[in-house]
Amino acid sequence: QLHFLDTGYFFYHNGIAKARRRRSLQHRLRLEKDSRVKKVVQQEGFSRRKRGYRDINDIDINMNDPLFTKQWYLINTGQADGTPGLDLNVAEAWELGYTGKGVTIGIMDDGIDYLHPDLASNYNAQASYDFSSNDPYPYPRYTDDWFNRQVDFPCHGTRCAGEVSAAANNNICGVGVAYNSKVAGIRMLDQPFMTDIIEASSISHMPQVIDIYSASWGPTDNGKTVDGPRELTLQAMADGVNKGRGGKGSIYVWASGDGGSYDDCNCDGYASSMWTISINSAINDGRTALYDESCSSTLASTFSNGRKRNPEAGVATTDLYGNCTLRHSGTSAAAPEAAGVFALALEANLDLTWRDMQHLTVLTSKRNQLHDEVHQWRRNGVGLEFNHLFGYGVLDAGAMVKMAKDWKTVPERFHCVGGSIQEPEKIPSSGKLILTLTTDACERKENFVRYLEHVQAVITVNSTRRGDLNINMTSPMGTTSILLSRRPRDDDSKVGFDKWPFMTTHTWGEDPRGTWALEIGFVGSVPQRGVLKEWTLMLHGTQSAPYIDQIVKDYQSKLAMSKKEELEEELDEAVERSLKSILSK
Repeated sequence: QLHFLDTGYFFYHNGIAKARRRRSLQHRLRLEKDSRVKKVVQQEGFSRRKRGYRDINDIDINMNDPLFTKQWYLINTGQADGTPGLDLNVAEAWELGYTGKGVTIGIMDDGIDYLHPDLASNYNAQASYDFSSNDPYPYPRYTDDWFNRQVDFPCHGTRCAGEVSAAANNNICGVGVAYNSKVAGIRMLDQPFMTDIIEASSISHMPQVIDIYSASWGPTDNGKTVDGPRELTLQAMADGVNKGRGGKGSIYVWASGDGGSYDDCNCDGYASSMWTISINSAINDGRTALYDESCSSTLASTFSNGRKRNPEAGVATTDLYGNCTLRHSGTSAAAPEAAGVFALALEANLDLTWRDMQHLTVLTSKRNQLHDEVHQWRRNGVGLEFNHLFGYGVLDAGAMVKMAKDWKTVPERFHCVGGSIQEPEKIPSSGKLILTLTTDACERKENFVRYLEHVQAVITVNSTRRGDLNINMTSPMGTTSILLSRRPRDDDSKVGFDKWPFMTTHTWGEDPRGTWALEIGFVGSVPQRGVLKEWTLMLHGTQSAPYIDQIVKDYQSKLAMSKKEELEEELDEAVERSLKSILSK
């Protein structure tokens, strides 16, 4: 008897194979003739698959590279105790024919072993340069007092290059995310100190040839540094996004930082720049890595290792002197993976601008099975889901290339000073200082911003202990961004923050008109004192709806949701304008 049907019974015939494919007509007829039987349904076998589980042999990707099966971040079948299905979904992009062909990625680092047999065929020598030694040969140097001063360990650039552009099907190491892309070496970290000229020269090197710049470095991740690009580098980045790639803009990908819970990547002026795509990392089971920094400027995440002792839980890639490694790690490993995904998207649509790439990142990144033990996933005022550490989720190469193919360039970008408070305000030792700014977002002016992309809170503040400061900002649509978390190692009591542009991407797509609230206080066991001297609200975005003309193919996607939201808002505003016009008449 079947427990879910009072009068239902399951009959099976011992003399018939359970895997029998043909219907057993005679047995069914025999049952139907019985007066006690009202209905007979023969059970037929059909297919069901475990969701999330994929056998690498079931995916139509044939690679003979020995480390390919260990590259769980490309295709995660549960290797190294990982979570099946938690990967970059490159298989779908590859199967659609996108492999990075025609795209050049510049690796700004300590050089590239361009003689490596897994990199040599994809190395772009014409686009490469050594700014540390001023020659066209960016090979990593090795001397006792010189090698890799600015990075954490040797082979850094070579490992990053392999993640992006390692050749496929050559029986060597693994496979790059964009294995038919070209990689350029920009050696600029290999000297005892950095200069503004070296950084600016590197970030602006051949911007009509190099499409994507990948940077896995930044200010020291010691939890007490507040630093960013200097004047020349800022100008070079501005020129890059405005003039690079024939005016479509260079794409800068930045590792968010490895300072862990002791640091905040909004104190890194490179990762928190509007002109860069800041990338964080998850490990192969979806948890945060112990070195991950969280901040409101992070746009999305890829993968690295960080908690597991499994020797195969790291990132498999190329290493110096023709070697391979399974031990690449840190957000250093995460940024090149993102650069590879963006290369696939550019192959799908070479007309994408630097802002298009950010919009695609927001719309196609997935929560997947990511888990942050500290910060909950939340939705902003237009329904986009985000996390303070992972941004809008993990990159999905398949979804990105499909959306990129039909993408229409987003509308012109405008900038508006939403308001400013310049009068000094004391920060209480206990409790919070709460300030508000009401803005019309420059409505009825040429620079009106209706749909937000980036928001900056330019803040000047001094305190007896900078590391105990905590700053939150809430938008008119109710989205709270954590602009600054506690940094327990930061003892500064003199410098503070001087016109520092804290940036958030969490209000993406929102209407900025209304009242913004800034909340600032101290978090720590010892009472502190402080003064907020300036809060200026900078709004960046578009006047017209960025998604209203986009082609929607997946009606469950974030694009479909955002387009519906925009259409409803446009209709509401049109009705409101009509009513005002009628009433005025």
